[in-house]
Amino acid sequence: MISIKRLTDNAELQGIEALQQENLKRNLSEQEAESQGFVTAEYTMDFLETLHRACPSIIAKDNETIAGYALVAVKSVRHQHELLSDLFNSIDKIVYNGQLLENSNYVIVGQLCVARDYRGLGLVQKMYDYYKSSLSGEFDYCLTDVAKDNIRSLKAHEKSGFRIIETLEYGGLSWNIILWDWKKA
Repeated sequence: MISIKRLTDNAELQGIEALQQENLKRNLSEQEAESQGFVTAEYTMDFLETLHRACPSIIAKDNETIAGYALVAVKSVRHQHELLSDLFNSIDKIVYNGQLLENSNYVIVGQLCVARDYRGLGLVQKMYDYYKSSLSGEFDYCLTDVAKDNIRSLKAHEKSGFRIIETLEYGGLSWNIILWDWKKA
């Protein structure tokens, strides 16, 4: 039975790190990355612990196996990882509904991943439903970026309620900045 919950211990963090390593674009064949999706950012165990201390992430857990995760990144961690810092800085410059996002209350999905054996079970939607129910009382918006060539990931995010609000170039890649407006019913 797969449960969706907030991260609670180091063994779960280690499971996230292992799943991240398995799905880094550089560790996949080009065909596998294109068909199955991939993660781009590599987070150390120290940084994963920092994220967890600031605001525990959402995980899908099958007994002791991490089947998926959605990392929670709040503004207080923005300067502790170069890629996340770039993402926060880029988001802050975007105007959404007439307001500069820098002046709004938002949270970032630092990374989302589902293990190969658990894909197609609706875990992205289930983790995002839990993400929203856990955090929408604290934040108005949930944002993240998806590499433009990661079509599978973009479709999964759009199914959950995210919409493209900006396209940017950084780190040598093209990125869709996507937003889920939690203030809308």
